[in-house]
Amino acid sequence: MPASSHQPPEPSALGSGVWVELSVAADIEAVEVVSEILTRFAPGGTSVEPGFSLIDEGLGAVVDTTKPAIVRAYLPGIDPAGVEAAVADATSALGHLQAFGLRPIGELQTRLVHEADWAEAWKSYFPVLRVGRRIVIRPTWRRHRRRPDDVVLSLDPGMAFGTGLHPTTRLCLAALETLADEGLLGSGHARGGIARVIDVGCGSGILAIAAAKLGAGELLGVDTDPIAVESTLANARLNGLTRRIRVRRGSVPSGEGPFDLVLANLIASLLVQLAVPLRDEMAPGARLLASGIFRDREDDVRTAFEAAGLQLGRRWAEEDWVALEAIAG
Repeated sequence: MPASSHQPPEPSALGSGVWVELSVAADIEAVEVVSEILTRFAPGGTSVEPGFSLIDEGLGAVVDTTKPAIVRAYLPGIDPAGVEAAVADATSALGHLQAFGLRPIGELQTRLVHEADWAEAWKSYFPVLRVGRRIVIRPTWRRHRRRPDDVVLSLDPGMAFGTGLHPTTRLCLAALETLADEGLLGSGHARGGIARVIDVGCGSGILAIAAAKLGAGELLGVDTDPIAVESTLANARLNGLTRRIRVRRGSVPSGEGPFDLVLANLIASLLVQLAVPLRDEMAPGARLLASGIFRDREDDVRTAFEAAGLQLGRRWAEEDWVALEAIAG
């Protein structure tokens, strides 16, 4: 495979059985917008390689937010003219974004990937990640040397799904770990355990799977995106949790409450809009873990939750993102 280049590959090198990889190094806060740009030209979506530091003698990794993430997309090489146009248009769009100077974004790189390598090439970009003290996210093709108290989530990210890279996901996982450490995940705790959980906007199912492995009993995932529903089902199957995790297309109200724990890794505007429906899913004393909140919108979310009759609890923060705990009266 040739080395990466700023220029589109020579047309003579393209053809059937060849793919062109586009890659951009980007600050973690710029990953979403860079992914959106590349997806315009690569309908197969993008993959994201987090910046990470190696641990456990190189056998594992933890996300390192001081390092850039790499966003990748792939173009079929059978249309050289289309590849050249896509590279030019993507370079122009990224240039406009770079001109704002809001977050560091690198130059567009290209390289060739031959079809014989295609099925495995993207997998090399997903290491085993440790999130928090004992949650481990393991891509299904990776091996992991398990510690005695590790909670291992086996996930198949596919071409367009991350594995806990974004701070909002990590904040939710940290909050779940805190509840588990306090003995609240599971129905047998004297303080009132968490037996029933709903994951609103379940995406890949990573939070529902983590809650199940940390001790929760019955879990429901809902998402308006049918692809997310399929991803959650597949990942629940990989983790042997199909009997405990149900998933369907939808949102709140679910019609299946009340729940002991509501997970909502959404965005601030949705959390404000759904404050009352989220509360209505909760049993008395139930908890809501809400994430996806940019610091500038935290007060708006707090105000909406309090207006809905929820009591604000703990707060977790990472970089510009916040997760909140709210408790039903």
